[in-house]
Formats: sequence, C-alpha cells, structure tokens
Amino acid sequence: MDADLAVVAGQLGRTPRAMSRVVARCPFAFPAAVETLPYDDGGRPFPTLFYLTCPTLVAAVSRLESDGGVRAWCARTAAEPALARAVVAASSSSRRRRRDLVRRYDLAMVDGGASLTAGVGGVGDVRAVKCLHAHVAHALARPGYILGRAVLAQVEEPWCGDRRCAAFAPPAEPSR
Repeated sequence: MDADLAVVAGQLGRTPRAMSRVVARCPFAFPAAVETLPYDDGGRPFPTLFYLTCPTLVAAVSRLESDGGVRAWCARTAAEPALARAVVAASSSSRRRRRDLVRRYDLAMVDGGASLTAGVGGVGDVRAVKCLHAHVAHALARPGYILGRAVLAQVEEPWCGDRRCAAFAPPAEPSR
C-alpha cells in the first residue's frame, strides 16, 4: 500500500485525500483509480467515492469533457432509460459503500452524514451526470456500470505507452 500511496501522490502532485484503496490499475499495473473515504481525518466530507488518478486517463477524459461530453451524456441519459437506470443504480451503490466505509473506519462527520446521500461524483441529484471522470472511475471500480463503460469507450488513448508513473514508484527493496 505504501508504494501505491507514493505513486498516487506523484500522479496527483499532492498527498491523496482519505484514500482507502486502489480499485483499478492501468495496463502497467500502476493505480488508475482509487476509492476514497467519505470523510477525512477531520470529519470533512469528500463525497467522490471513486477517483481517477492516472494522469493520462484524467487528461483524456478532460478532453472529452471540454468537447461537450457532459452535455452529450446528460442528453443520452435523459433519452435512454437503461443509462438512466444505470446512473441511479451506481448512485445507490455509492451511497451504500460510503455508509459501509463510515462504519468500518468509524469516521467522524462534521456534516452529520449529509454527504452520504450524494450520487456518483458527489452530485445531489442521483440521476445527474456532472463529472465524467467520476463515472469512468466508477466503471473501472465496478466494471458492470454501463454508462461509465460507454464513456470510457469514447476516450481516445486512455493509457500512456511509456510507463510514466514508474517515476513515482519508490525504489525496489534489494533481495536478501
């Protein structure tokens, strides 16, 4: 876990906030998405359950968003009942998992648990599509999530070809 924390810190350019575990890895086995605790050590809410960390994937999803991706996926979700149901189911799953994490880690909550009702990416409307990064991260963590998989399928060149995250990994311990 320490090596993963070092890589994620390098990917993000900062210490990861309330990270519980790596939920998906890139083709080079480096962290690509992590699960975050719903509250940090101070009890402050962090309602994004699954968070993309791979810099190449983050940049690729950002390009999709800047090209009108959120608007397009909102329209598709409104028009396609299967996608709408998938978003609601993913939101329900996220809410359950956040509650489980609060119990498992006995987390303090300065908001009285209000953020535990948020949907994918922390949205208030559990049917909403706001952050494509959160939906892709959810799909990486939960491969059956059809909306996130469909978004990921639109992403051009999601992975690097040069193992760039190796630069963030701590040196291997010598064998004894």
